Amino acid sequence: MIVFSTQSYSNKFLAPTNGIEEKVMHLTDKLSINNEAIRLAVKGYERLKNLGRIENLRYLTIADFSKPSSEERLYVIDMLLEKIVIQTLVAHGRNSGTLFANTFSNKNESHQSSLGFYVTGNPYKGKHGNSLELNGVEEGINDHAKNRAIVIHGADYVSQNFIKQQGYIGRSLGCPAVPNNKVMDIIEAIQGASCLFIYAPSKDYFKKSTLSN
Repeated sequence: MIVFSTQSYSNKFLAPTNGIEEKVMHLTDKLSINNEAIRLAVKGYERLKNLGRIENLRYLTIADFSKPSSEERLYVIDMLLEKIVIQTLVAHGRNSGTLFANTFSNKNESHQSSLGFYVTGNPYKGKHGNSLELNGVEEGINDHAKNRAIVIHGADYVSQNFIKQQGYIGRSLGCPAVPNNKVMDIIEAIQGASCLFIYAPSKDYFKKSTLSN
């Protein structure tokens, strides 16, 4: 088990927001993540921080749905150390696509993923075992996440075995499900009101989102 800390730090990432573009450029130089995903994620993170919506400022999580589900496209970034501390597989909703997620919804029973910014809640043990609450904070985009029971949880179908069998991991009912052997490390790090951003190059999302614009 990796040991994580969510305590407060008097470091530059806790300072008042300034030079966001400089911070974005610095992170894109250091991290091997889609530049557009980082740019939007950092801007949303800073806005949520300034609004007092996030408390666990140490970690920023990006799920990059521009990548196929056969690639490790979930990144937990330590904003203090400016490095990726977890990179792993993550599922999208079964009605969002097969190898790639390309259709998204905020509706109940859609079984699709919802893009945008989330604030993590409390861990709990549910029907999928160890899980983490997610609160969608973008109206009309993902704000039905709680009613849809969209959470982070572990799943057997998020594994290299499934990729070997069919070329892609299994799909969820809309949850960003992760490998069973990674779920506790992820929960330990990002619980307690941290920022999660689910990214895809969706024109519809960019039109509606106020946090990413």
